[in-house]
Amino acid sequence: MLSNDARRTLRRVVFVGVILLQLGLIVRAYHDPHRTFGFQMFAESSTWRADIVRVTVDGRQIPIDEPWPGGYTWPELVHTRRLTYPAVRHAADTGIDATIDFLDKALDYVATHTPDDDETRYLEATVEYWHNTRGPSTTVLRSEERSP
Repeated sequence: MLSNDARRTLRRVVFVGVILLQLGLIVRAYHDPHRTFGFQMFAESSTWRADIVRVTVDGRQIPIDEPWPGGYTWPELVHTRRLTYPAVRHAADTGIDATIDFLDKALDYVATHTPDDDETRYLEATVEYWHNTRGPSTTVLRSEERSP
């Protein structure tokens, strides 16, 4: 059984520990594209669109709307919200940094989950975005390179 002084000290240690943990999560949120645990009173008003191509072994750039070897389609592979049809301009509901991060991960996912596609070397997305109505700005994302 703990003494009153020991219980009081333990309560204080737990209280300070919880406060430090919460502050650590808040500070971490501002260095994470998804801002998990970070409070932002007003959402961004950012929008984006992307042109995605499959770059083949011989260097051709084929839009993802065209047929793929193995019968793959982008909407079947990527059915994450708002990434299914990237050529259409969408609101970046979770912020432009998080949206670009999701798209970058989607490119890697598609590159590694299309085993019957023997001609694609990598996927490339040219993303045009308007951060809080300022822009447009452009960035290029590239998937992991596939082995021939």
